[in-house]
Amino acid sequence: MKTFKTMIAVTAMALALPMAAPAAAQEFPLEPGEYSEVSGIFVNDGSEFKYAQHLADQWVANLEFAKSNGWVSDYKIYVNVNPREGEPNIYLMTTFPRLLDAAEQERRNAAWTEFSKTNVQQQIAESGNRAEYRTVLSSMLLQEYTVRK
Repeated sequence: MKTFKTMIAVTAMALALPMAAPAAAQEFPLEPGEYSEVSGIFVNDGSEFKYAQHLADQWVANLEFAKSNGWVSDYKIYVNVNPREGEPNIYLMTTFPRLLDAAEQERRNAAWTEFSKTNVQQQIAESGNRAEYRTVLSSMLLQEYTVRK
């Protein structure tokens, strides 16, 4: 019986040896970075110019405001050149450094309302009006990871 216990102990130690590597070698090789939210938008045929005008005016103005406050680090518009049936034909990407807690979200909502010179009810109505010519089909929250150096 003692030999069996010794064999188990020796086997356990042998299995543990590869894990006794230096701490740096055990570090995860990727490090987390910024977040990107990507919204997939379908724009109805014939409404491309109207939606493009909204993006060029109001959408960019809002994101430049966010960028000037450090809330957003980048934003981009991607057009799906060859969309398949049911796929978005536009993707809107917004990149930001961190997720918000409730207090920060409330503070930013108040700043947005002041900046836009509209109230929440008006903002929701304006978003609803765009439903006449565009549909949000998807939304993804991605986090960038880079190779640790």
